[in-house]
Formats: sequence, structure tokens, C-alpha cells
Amino acid sequence: MLCGSGGASLLPWQRQHNGPRTKAGPIRGHTGAVMIPPADSLLRYETPVLVSRNTEKRSPKARPLKASPQLLLPAGPVPPSKVKVPSTTVDPSKQAEEILNAILPPREWVEENQLWIQQVSSTPSTRMDVVHLQEQLDLKLQQRQARETGICPVRRELYSQCFDELIRQVTINCAERGLLLLRVRDEIRMTIAAYQTLYESSVAFGMRKALQAEQGKSDMERRIAELEDEKKDLERQVNEQKAKCEAIEKRELERRQVEEKKHTEEVQFLKRTNQQLKAQLEGIIAPKK
Repeated sequence: MLCGSGGASLLPWQRQHNGPRTKAGPIRGHTGAVMIPPADSLLRYETPVLVSRNTEKRSPKARPLKASPQLLLPAGPVPPSKVKVPSTTVDPSKQAEEILNAILPPREWVEENQLWIQQVSSTPSTRMDVVHLQEQLDLKLQQRQARETGICPVRRELYSQCFDELIRQVTINCAERGLLLLRVRDEIRMTIAAYQTLYESSVAFGMRKALQAEQGKSDMERRIAELEDEKKDLERQVNEQKAKCEAIEKRELERRQVEEKKHTEEVQFLKRTNQQLKAQLEGIIAPKK
């Protein structure tokens, strides 16, 4: 195990990760090879180690590397981690390192066909390291312009790195407490992933409802236009029927007036005829007396 990144004699790589950020070019590992360091993190790491000089031309019979991949935040729900505690017969320092590597796996990267691996630091932290971590967290939140409220991936990433660093510090002093914090971290990530899935499903549901409402709105507008056309057609038919009804009423009124006039004339004619016949009848009957 390489020396830790804490203490007074910090290497350039460790000063870059643990101290204030300064402009630093490519650095060299213990083999003298030029190396570009990975992205800066609040989690304290050891000095990078060159594992292989040529990753493409390795022999097929060579033993595969047993280095764990870099820990990434999963997209789905995270099941609780099951880290096996080594046997108590092992050296306590080695046991702590194994538990630490199991909780926070080393990160790997390839640079110019060279595989580099970097494990988390196993050096105990002091009170000043915690204060420095808080200062670095506030500085990075300000530099990366993280939002103070609401959903912010940048703020979530930085606080996740800070929590991992706290887990590392606690695990060095008490492995059981570190494992318990690991369960807490995984539970928090699983809860956040569940809320994220719920949010995405609700957004998709809202979009579907909005599209259905938009489609229903267009159908309703088309139906309204059809009904308005039908209404205008019915109004036109009503007006035509009213005009026909008025024409028929006027015609029938004229015809009735004509019929009444004709009937009146016939009645007058019949009355006159009746008077004449009555007069003639009386004239015939009167002389016989």
C-alpha cells in the first residue's frame, strides 16, 4: 500500500486533489511515465499506480486484473450493498483497507495504452481535514455554480463525493460504522432513484395526457364546426319553412275571403229569390179568397 495523502509531506498529485486547485500539468507516476490525472474529486485518493504499460497487446494467458471498477451512481434503484467483512484473524490495517476498497472501489483509466489505478486513501483524517473538506465543498459549489434549491445534479454530485469522503474517514477509524453509513448511503440513493423514476413516469404520463387533450381538443373543435354548419343548415330550412308557411297562410286567407264573399253573394241571391217567390205565391193565393 502506498503512503497516504494526509500529513505534512504531500505529493503534487495529492496537493492537487486535497488542497486548493492550482494549475498543474501532466505528472509522473512512480515508474516515470507521463500521466494526466482524472477529474478532481472531494474523495481523497492515493497516488495513482501504473498497472499495465500496454493494455492492447497483453498475452491471452495473462491473469486478468482484479481491480474493481469506479463507483458510479446507478440510474435505477440501488440494492443495499452487501460487503463481506474479512475474518478477524487478518491484520486490522489490512482488514480496514480491504473493507475500504470494497466500500469505495478504486478508479481506473487508460492513458496512451497505459492502465492506471488509484485507490482511496487509507490515512486517518484529522479535524483540520474535515474543516478543509467543508471549505472545498463550499468552494466547488460556488465554482460550479450549483443551485441552492431545487433539483441540481451538480450539487447532488458534490454532496455525494463529500459523503463518500466522510464514509472513508469513518471506516478507517471504525469499519462497522463505515458499513452502516454505506447502508444509509445506498438507501438514500435508492430512494432518490425511486423518486426520479416516479418523476419521469409522471412527466411521461403528463405528456401523454397533454397529447390526448390536444388531440381531443382538435376533435372537439372539428365536431363544433360540424355542429355549427348543421345549425346553419337547420336555420336555413326553418326560414324556408316559415316563408312557405306565411305564403300558405296568405294564400288561404285570400281564398277564404273570396269564398266568404261568394257565399255572402249566394246568400243574398237566395234571399232575393226567396222574397220574389214568396211574393208570387202570395199573389197567386190572394185572388182565390
